[in-house]
Amino acid sequence: MIWNCPHCRKNLQLSDPYQKKLHQALSALEPGKRLTIKCTSCKKPIMLDRSSITGPVDTIGVKPPAPPDIDWIKGDNFNDEEQEEDLPMALFLAPDKPGREQIRSTLESLGYQVVTADSVPQALERMNLINFFSIIYHTSFEEGALDDSTFHQFMRQMPMQQRRYIFYIVIGPKMHTLYELQALATSANLTINDKDLSYIENILHRAIPNYENMFGPMMEELKAYGKT
Repeated sequence: MIWNCPHCRKNLQLSDPYQKKLHQALSALEPGKRLTIKCTSCKKPIMLDRSSITGPVDTIGVKPPAPPDIDWIKGDNFNDEEQEEDLPMALFLAPDKPGREQIRSTLESLGYQVVTADSVPQALERMNLINFFSIIYHTSFEEGALDDSTFHQFMRQMPMQQRRYIFYIVIGPKMHTLYELQALATSANLTINDKDLSYIENILHRAIPNYENMFGPMMEELKAYGKT
């Protein structure tokens, strides 16, 4: 049985009666069907199927490991590195060319912890390990046209239950800044032209709140109906 939330990694703190009911419900699921529960900490939905059952019914009452010792939070050794763990994560994929550091420093000034990658396989590996709030992709990160990009095709084919939580930005010389129709056609949330990168801070200050205001209520409703 799942013990920790895949989003926030915290213990789900499920009572024994609830665990038994959940085990029964999962056992009764038809193949291919899923059941949605909410994390008791971050409230994000967790999709479960019959494979989530890892033991027989008589082991469902086994207690998970005790929570970690957190007495250290009373000390004075809380440093900047530990604070960064709470920052939203952004994956930045761009070639090492002029403007790259400007974008990175702007993202960090907006409160993001920025992660980079040197290749598509490395980027995909990091996506398997980290839940990124935002992904910023420059069209020259890979050779060839955007439609031939391995990473961009991966983003376009990503299951919507994962994709809707990622703010995907595509930057390039053929992109039109804040052009919503192009963003829609590109399967992105935002497009930015290279010539406007000096204004990227103002662009993000406008685009991200607009995205949250537009899609935030919709995603909350989807969560309520177990569609995310």
